[in-house]
Amino acid sequence: MLYHLHEFQHAALTPVRLFAEAMQTVYSHPWVPVAYTSFGRAMAAGAELVERTTRRYPKPEFGLHSTVIDGAEVPVRGLVVYDKPFGSLLHFQRQTDRRDPRVLVVAPMSGHYATLLRGTVETLLPDHDVYITDWTDARDVPLGAGSFSLDDYIDYVREFLHFLGADTHVLAVCQPSVPVLAAVALMAADNDPRQPSSMVLMGGPIDTRINPTKVNEVGTAKPLSWFEASVIQSVPFVHTGRGRRVYPGFLQLQGFMSLNPERHVGEHLKLFHNMVRGDGDSAEKHREFYDEYLAVMDLPAEYYLDTIRTVFQEHLLPEGRMTSRGRVVDCSLIRHTALMTVEGEKDDITGTGQTEAAHRLCSGLPGTMRRHHLQPKVGHYGVFNGRRWREEIYPHVRDFIRTHDKLTVLADQAHGLHDRSGVGEPV
Repeated sequence: MLYHLHEFQHAALTPVRLFAEAMQTVYSHPWVPVAYTSFGRAMAAGAELVERTTRRYPKPEFGLHSTVIDGAEVPVRGLVVYDKPFGSLLHFQRQTDRRDPRVLVVAPMSGHYATLLRGTVETLLPDHDVYITDWTDARDVPLGAGSFSLDDYIDYVREFLHFLGADTHVLAVCQPSVPVLAAVALMAADNDPRQPSSMVLMGGPIDTRINPTKVNEVGTAKPLSWFEASVIQSVPFVHTGRGRRVYPGFLQLQGFMSLNPERHVGEHLKLFHNMVRGDGDSAEKHREFYDEYLAVMDLPAEYYLDTIRTVFQEHLLPEGRMTSRGRVVDCSLIRHTALMTVEGEKDDITGTGQTEAAHRLCSGLPGTMRRHHLQPKVGHYGVFNGRRWREEIYPHVRDFIRTHDKLTVLADQAHGLHDRSGVGEPV
């Protein structure tokens, strides 16, 4: 019922939104003299705020059309190479013959689209052949496609790795660290020849009992039955996935913003003042950030509830009790996939130590196949986006992947370049 009321409210506000768009056009038109006055800029700014707070934000574009390799600009084309109902595999195909390590980036299915990792992919592109999981908004998946649980997520990761083949590296950002680690463990148990050469887990909730954050506390404050009764809704008839049970994106967005409401109110006030002052560059940066931040997707109810129970409430993976399709997930069986964990010192979503816990679980790996990196002065999003990611974290990730890329090692050995001494710090 709540989802239906939300849709009704959105429809009811359509006249307000259209009027605000018209006001914004009039008071910012270059042929209208009042547009050059403080009054005109204030009217246009106010109208834009009304329009932005009542619109529905569509899925953003990646917009990655080129990269720079060896000092030369190289075209990049995004292609869907593997398509499934709840997500596809997107390849950023570089127009070059250069052979670089193949990396599967597993994006979070946690409310935002995979485009949240645009900066991650952009940084990886010059040195890697990059693929990413592009998850589908659950409200757009018809009921006939079936359900999607945490087990399905693990199956998708395994299927994508099988498609990409041997000597692939997998990089999981935040929430998918758990299903990626589980998928690799199951592949190890099967002695699967397509086990990834390395996995990089970044800011992931492997063991949420360590340094619990406010987000972790929210997941444990109520019983699972409360989450099912309070936040799970049915998709209204106006969408393709009508009748599907989901955790709606608009409820997730309310949760995101409630963690720091003063900041978001302040940012919108700054947008208003910047537009009145004519500071177009600052206003555009605000638009770019919030166009991404406010674009949210619905999550399948089964997957959301499985994650709350498995990761945040019962801690099944770190306790060695996690199962998938009836099989125990035993991370100690991982022996052919090198492990790197990355954490931010100021991460207020995944506390320090939660991701590093993966090393304790992967006890079958020697020290030369492990590395942990704790980045000072960085919060959750800084782990995979921004200047510190590009300049201080990424070089470690790049070197770790190349160290454990079989074809790169063979090529370096052929040229007498590869020296493993000092690589892979024991944890």
